[in-house]
Amino acid sequence: MANAAHLRIQQDFAQIDPVIGISRNMRKNGVPADVMTIDCLKTSKRIIVILHDQNPEQVLYKFAFKEQDPAGDFSQIAFAEFNQQVLYDWIKSYFSPAVN
Repeated sequence: MANAAHLRIQQDFAQIDPVIGISRNMRKNGVPADVMTIDCLKTSKRIIVILHDQNPEQVLYKFAFKEQDPAGDFSQIAFAEFNQQVLYDWIKSYFSPAVN
């Protein structure tokens, strides 16, 4: 899903060139969750997506900055609604205005 959204963004908005990473650091520290980060290196903006084992029906997400710890609460979306188009729209709307 993330790869497909990434490929579409690269085709439609080459200047964004997002970097997608998967981290299991929370799991290594005893928190049963995995994290996906999507970074825009040109703006230092970051989208954080968390999949938590204890609440698999929900996906937590936050629009943040790479150089800063995320502050405040994370938003939620139902896992059933989380798809390639949602990721594409997030990347497009959060990253593209600053790099156009």
